[in-house]
Amino acid sequence: MFNKSVNVWHKAGVVGLFALGSSSVFASTMLQSGDFVGYSFWLISMALAASTMFFLMEALRMGGKWATSLTVSALVTFIAAFHYMYMREVWVSTGTSPTDFRYIDWLLTVPLLMIEFYLILAAITKVSGGVFWRLLIGTLVMLVPGYMGEAGYLNVTVGFVIGMLGWFYILYEIFAGEASKVAAAEAPPAVQKAYGLMKWTVTIGWAIYPIGYFLGYMAGGTDQGTLNIVYNLADVLNKIAFGLFIWYAANEDTSAKA
Repeated sequence: MFNKSVNVWHKAGVVGLFALGSSSVFASTMLQSGDFVGYSFWLISMALAASTMFFLMEALRMGGKWATSLTVSALVTFIAAFHYMYMREVWVSTGTSPTDFRYIDWLLTVPLLMIEFYLILAAITKVSGGVFWRLLIGTLVMLVPGYMGEAGYLNVTVGFVIGMLGWFYILYEIFAGEASKVAAAEAPPAVQKAYGLMKWTVTIGWAIYPIGYFLGYMAGGTDQGTLNIVYNLADVLNKIAFGLFIWYAANEDTSAKA
């Protein structure tokens, strides 16, 4: 009975995504020829929507202990796709950076991405709740001061420093903290590989955001069009590929036990 209920909810999610995506896309302001920033918003929004459907269908196919991780991956890409459609509208209509929408997206998706470290470990062994809460709190310390600095509610340098401390705390947890130790001691090879790819994504892929913050607000400014293209392309790694790393671990684990 439980599995049937999960199947119904996943199918409903796919149908809902298709309906929402269709209405948002066709109501969209037309892109102008040569607007490569607008093209990047369009490209990533469609890639995120497609990824959502893939993760939902794979969660439905695999089920069991991996269903939660894959469903969370779908939530990340769905939330991002929804916001990208609005961010695209802001850029095409005004030519300005959609900073508020981008931070709303990050405030929802980044904690979910961090929770994935806990979920993939919980799928293969017992993990303390402390891992969950430390990663969640670390993301909020990283994001909230950054937004306050960009929005003018906090000194930009103070917001940058506090945000960096939150990021370093996350890196410590996933490289040397309890999560890392559990992965090294308990995880099978496929999960260890996925965990390694995920932690390097957080290290390298996420570095673009503080670099953009520094250049835009502390180093005299930078070209907003270029910065938005880089942010948009970075989300291919930081959201879509991140979810695919989890899918790889889930698929390998499920296939080994089939």
